[in-house]
Amino acid sequence: MARFIALIPAAGSGSRMNNQLPKQYLSLAGKPMIYHALHTLCSSSRIFKVFVILAPDDNEWGHYDWPSFSDKLAVRYCGGATRADSVLNGLKSMQADASIRHDDWVLVHDAARPCLTISQLDQLIDVLAVDEVGGLLAIPVADTLKRADPNQRVMCTESRNGLWQAQTPQMFRLGLLMDALGKVDSTTITDDASAIEALGLRPRLVLSDAYNFKVTYPQDLALAELILQKRETK
Repeated sequence: MARFIALIPAAGSGSRMNNQLPKQYLSLAGKPMIYHALHTLCSSSRIFKVFVILAPDDNEWGHYDWPSFSDKLAVRYCGGATRADSVLNGLKSMQADASIRHDDWVLVHDAARPCLTISQLDQLIDVLAVDEVGGLLAIPVADTLKRADPNQRVMCTESRNGLWQAQTPQMFRLGLLMDALGKVDSTTITDDASAIEALGLRPRLVLSDAYNFKVTYPQDLALAELILQKRETK
């Protein structure tokens, strides 16, 4: 049977955080941010292995101890110039592992989504394990959407009917995702599902919740910390 393998592209700098330290290493609840995503993925009995894709010149990873994840964790210093490049390079590195097959499922997850839960992970796997294409966690857009002109004035209000906000993990077969990413311009796509869509396929949307948000700006760190602290007290 196909296994479930997680991949975390973590080769970016996180420039919008206004911090010299790459975003994945910023302190969150006493740990580097990437720790929290790793903890959820490595704690799942359904995840066979977790690959972390770092920049070739990453000097931060070695400053931390990761022994609790050692039985599942594989680190590769093959990150690329874009997120898509890092994912594709990571997928290629998986091929060197004889235990991993092209029909295995790969769950690509952002290092900057620290609030992923086991229940969300299980929901994604349960829904997509029998799907012909794969899919992603997402939530319906709730806010009113405005399109701006170059002067930051409202041009129009966009309909939100049928619009969803994409999250991660995004789950596709290794071989399919490699094929898709190899055929697109990596500078034009922002998630893995976009590459699958470019093949003419339609990934499935799996309902998530707003807590699985991406830490993008400094104020997001405080919210993520509150969420994680609340879970620890339960």
